[in-house]
Amino acid sequence: MTRPFLRFAQVMLIWAAGLGAATQFAKIAVPFTDVSLLYPNQAAVIGWLLSIISLMGAVFGATSGAITTRVGPSRLLLSGLVLGGVLSLLQASLPGFQIMLASRVIEGVSHLAIVVAAPTLIAQITTGRARNMAMVLWSTFFGVAFALNAWFGLPVVNRFGLPVYFALHGALMLVIAALIALSRIRVDMGQLQAAQRGWASFLEAHIRTYRSPFISAPAIGWFFYTLTFVSLLAILPGRLPEGQGASIAALMPLAGIVLSWLLVPLLLNAVSCTAVIILGFAAGMVAISALFMGASLAIVCIALFAVLGLVQGGSFAAVPQLNETPETQALSYGAMAQMGNAGNLLGTPVLLAILLGVDEAGMFLAVAGIYGVAIVLHIFLSLRRRAVAATR
Repeated sequence: MTRPFLRFAQVMLIWAAGLGAATQFAKIAVPFTDVSLLYPNQAAVIGWLLSIISLMGAVFGATSGAITTRVGPSRLLLSGLVLGGVLSLLQASLPGFQIMLASRVIEGVSHLAIVVAAPTLIAQITTGRARNMAMVLWSTFFGVAFALNAWFGLPVVNRFGLPVYFALHGALMLVIAALIALSRIRVDMGQLQAAQRGWASFLEAHIRTYRSPFISAPAIGWFFYTLTFVSLLAILPGRLPEGQGASIAALMPLAGIVLSWLLVPLLLNAVSCTAVIILGFAAGMVAISALFMGASLAIVCIALFAVLGLVQGGSFAAVPQLNETPETQALSYGAMAQMGNAGNLLGTPVLLAILLGVDEAGMFLAVAGIYGVAIVLHIFLSLRRRAVAATR
């Protein structure tokens, strides 16, 4: 097997691991009605089954970047896949609500390990244009997973039930882990400083990460992106006319993937990753404004998620562009995991509260405002990076 082909196969396996991690969200979000029927007496808190998986990442995301450099991304990725597979097999037994909720909290550890270790590995085994393409591919894992679960997962649930659906996910996670182990991915994380432990390590990782405009920038923008991604995927299909919801729910993430693949690699040849991210957020604000000019909600949904594909691809590609060493890249991906999980954790409750407290128009204005704040912060961090570079 030639080296380029081996690297390609390894990247595809790592991407498959990302699909498994994203399905940890999608397996609850996509068949949410069926999951809700499992626990009819928990209607007031059933939403936590979806969002609680983000808790671990929101708390320990930045620290996980430091852990990646010490444990090694290959070992961490395999541990996350095996833990996730075992937990899905446990969930296939459809335990009581409290046990299911607890398993979702632990599943957050698995999810965090995968989404930090996987892109760190990709960034280390690829270079140049191949790296840009690989990072754009990685950025699609969430959207592809949701689309696949809508197309293939729902028919499995309808025909065989949730136990088979959860068990299939668990089995696939374990198979991917075995294939990655056989591929023997090895990377050199470089010489590491002596590690602090306990709260000192926890605080040091956060201070170092968020004090740096290079390490933190992709994560800051990613927070505002994830604050709306999963929440809008859950909320918007139900606001569409009957018969459109399922098809639009599948098309929304796919639109982002297509635009990301078509435009991001081309744009990165001409402008910085940060410029691509800002363009994506600005285009999202334009898509939302079209709703107030008479465009149909279905068209706005697809257009909005299409242009957000620029934020997806640009954000993951920004990490190796802004951070040169494996250690700082791992810290940056850890911060992205932390901010992404925080966004996923808060997004659905926040947007639902706005929707119920105001109306649909108010929710969309809030989303546009979120994207506006993201643009301002990215510009601010760009200015900080220029100031740092000027002093070197």
